[in-house]
Amino acid sequence: MGAGGGDEAATDRGEQRASAAAADVPTVTGFDKPVPILMYHAISPAPPGAALPELFVPQAEFSDQMHWLRAQGYHAVTLDQVFAAWRDDAPIARKPIVVSFDDGLRSQYVGAVPVLRRMGWPGVLNLKLVSLEQGELTDEMVREMLDAGWEVDSHTINHVDVTGLSGADLEHEVADSRTELQDRFDIPVNFFCYPSGRYDFEATAAVREAGYLGATTTEPGLASPGEPYHLNRIRVVPGDATAGLEAKLDAG
Repeated sequence: MGAGGGDEAATDRGEQRASAAAADVPTVTGFDKPVPILMYHAISPAPPGAALPELFVPQAEFSDQMHWLRAQGYHAVTLDQVFAAWRDDAPIARKPIVVSFDDGLRSQYVGAVPVLRRMGWPGVLNLKLVSLEQGELTDEMVREMLDAGWEVDSHTINHVDVTGLSGADLEHEVADSRTELQDRFDIPVNFFCYPSGRYDFEATAAVREAGYLGATTTEPGLASPGEPYHLNRIRVVPGDATAGLEAKLDAG
């Protein structure tokens, strides 16, 4: 189902808020530098017995990192803004950083949205559509994130390893996920996130053919304009705090 006119207005309001928040941020044109893309998953403490405790960053630690970044002169932007700067010479913050969240988890809405909203910063949600069916997030939550200036991109439908797919199955996870997000929320969905960071030639070709402008991986480092379909990211894990994040940014 389409998002309808009311959701277009909500998105417009989010863009207006983001523009107002960015009004005092120094910008540049002619920007062609690599950009750090942070990778988060759950924004909460890991529950006892969690299978992957390294995916859980507590909200207090996340908040400290965001405020530290702002104190260092960073300003959060979306991938759409990065590519507009790289390709179209659009103005962008002098020190841009992308804050991305994989999967679509309730803790991202509860733990990250309020922190970023208070700062006037957008996040980038790499949404697997099954998260909506499982009730991790609702359509209303996603629309609220969009209204706050967030970007929503595809992380497939079922979070499957796309290197193990071909033909119609690969098209379903890559292209159909984009179409469903576009129809459901009335948004462009210009970027893809490879589940578990896994990709091969066929998967990358499918991403291109589906009309995405770029795709993110889990490979460490800065995202380069010369590798739009293999964008590196910086993984943030619990215990990094601000010192660990600084070290990873410096290494990137």
